[in-house]
Amino acid sequence: MPQLNPTPWFTIMLFAWFLFLTVIPPKILAHISPNDPLLREVNNSKTESWAWTWY
Repeated sequence: MPQLNPTPWFTIMLFAWFLFLTVIPPKILAHISPNDPLLREVNNSKTESWAWTWY
């Protein structure tokens, strides 16, 4: 019975885990935080109040 021969299935399992552990995590981590928060510039814009006349 070929199902009991572990040689091809073990190789397939090792190759699948190799893909899961090397290829997929960087792709997932690239979508979690695409922008580096340290590169953003901080603009301190001065806000001025409006002098409206209320009747």
